[in-house]
Amino acid sequence: MAKLILHQQTLANMNAICAWFASKTANMSYPIYSSYDIRDSGYKISNVDANIFPAGFNNICPTDKESAVALMDKYITKHYGPAIKNIMLVTEEHTNNAFYWENVHTIRKLIESTERVVKVAIPRELPEPLKLTSSAGNEVTVHSALKDGELLKSFTPDLIISNNDFSEAYEEWAPTMSEFPMNPPRELGWYQRKKSTYFKYYNQLASEFAEVAKIDPFLLRVETELFEHFDIGDENSRNALAEKVDQMLNHLREEYKKRGINQEPFVFVKNNAGTYGLAVIRVGSGEEVKSWSYKSRKKMKAAKGGRDVEEVIIQEGIPSIVEADGASAEPVIYMLGCELAGGFLRTHAEKSSTESLNSPGAVYKRLCVSDLAINTPGCPQENVYGWTAKLGLLAIAMEAQEMGAVFKGYTPVGCGK
Repeated sequence: MAKLILHQQTLANMNAICAWFASKTANMSYPIYSSYDIRDSGYKISNVDANIFPAGFNNICPTDKESAVALMDKYITKHYGPAIKNIMLVTEEHTNNAFYWENVHTIRKLIESTERVVKVAIPRELPEPLKLTSSAGNEVTVHSALKDGELLKSFTPDLIISNNDFSEAYEEWAPTMSEFPMNPPRELGWYQRKKSTYFKYYNQLASEFAEVAKIDPFLLRVETELFEHFDIGDENSRNALAEKVDQMLNHLREEYKKRGINQEPFVFVKNNAGTYGLAVIRVGSGEEVKSWSYKSRKKMKAAKGGRDVEEVIIQEGIPSIVEADGASAEPVIYMLGCELAGGFLRTHAEKSSTESLNSPGAVYKRLCVSDLAINTPGCPQENVYGWTAKLGLLAIAMEAQEMGAVFKGYTPVGCGK
């Protein structure tokens, strides 16, 4: 089992691994929070999606929410100094999504518990503050984040924490806020971020980690290939994509055969700049791509905000052996800075172990970071799922570096300090 091998080798090489991680983070800028979808197939465990502006804080367990307060305070103080007191939390404009506002309420309470003042705002004009109610009945007051809005006339933020994923660039709003530090930076938003860049670095780091831990990098990597100039309405484009899908499937068959793995390979075709599980389709052959139905083509045509899907990635599908109450499940790990902060199991009773679980109908089950350290059958999952998430954090930091994202007012401090 990959989990047992990863656990044993992590323990055996822990000092070298921690030194490697500390050296990698020493001069990097990494975001205040992030989350990672992880798939555990038994023969490999890998990160299959990373969110720099995570929603879902409301789904992490109460124990983790309590311990996360100290982690939040540590990050802000370490990277921005103890003088940071006023926080503007810039959110999505999902005014009708009560579950999203419970996430916002949770983040707000988390920051307020560090004895800081938090004001929630959205980057558009509001005639007056909105009073919204979350799914758990908590009230959230939402202000306008515009420079000439009512909020900034009476409140000067020391730091903006963004929970808007910036699928929309907000190009007119951003320059007016440039005097304030923002974390995560807007430049890491989906209006220009690419999954292919993230997975390029994730797989590179997985190979580096594997060398230090003395394991086969296959145990952590997820094969991912970029397909540019995608046009769902063009038959030639679909045929070219189908050919690339078959090439990856053949490559995966060879890799599985070398290791005695009986799994029939499959892949996911994903929007290269997407979120919320939109524009994601599982395929088992190039022929499936050629024969996509109208419904499938419509699914791959547009992403969040109606943006066209112009690039996709072809990614190795990793089936999940994880279950919760008889349903297929996958761990989702949340981080505050470079610390494991919380998590949950995403489950879906109507999806199989080879399908995407990030879709309507998903149910969230308990998975606490504190639980990961419990010695269940000699294999603490913290050493497996936790390090997979930490590799993801490093990949985001390298991604940010390549993109030239500026963490204004941020002091780089390596993890472990």
